[in-house]
Amino acid sequence: MTRVYLADATIEERFALRLVLLDLKMEVVGEAADWATTLAQAPVKRTDMLLIDWNLLPKDPGAALDQLRKACPAALVIILISHLDARHQAALSIGADAFISKGETPDRVAEHLRAVAKSLHP
Repeated sequence: MTRVYLADATIEERFALRLVLLDLKMEVVGEAADWATTLAQAPVKRTDMLLIDWNLLPKDPGAALDQLRKACPAALVIILISHLDARHQAALSIGADAFISKGETPDRVAEHLRAVAKSLHP
């Protein structure tokens, strides 16, 4: 079972993502509403996948992601983006494994998450 850590400031968005993940038979091992909590908790949860809201990243997202990767080297990092603009390219360029638009339908989000999880458990 894929172990997922959710980090999003909005409780409603975490709830919606949790429902999609549970429907996909993925285990939500932790949640955070801020970056400091994410960085402190995610490594001890033995996560396979980290879903991180772009807006939670500090001013230097590349350094923040590097720090997270050092703390959780085996986890795939998926950046959640509110608006599809240059941020999706920025998310990938700072080292994210993938990005998902928060504007996608639940079915499309599930499709993206299935694809990412498949790379964990080929």
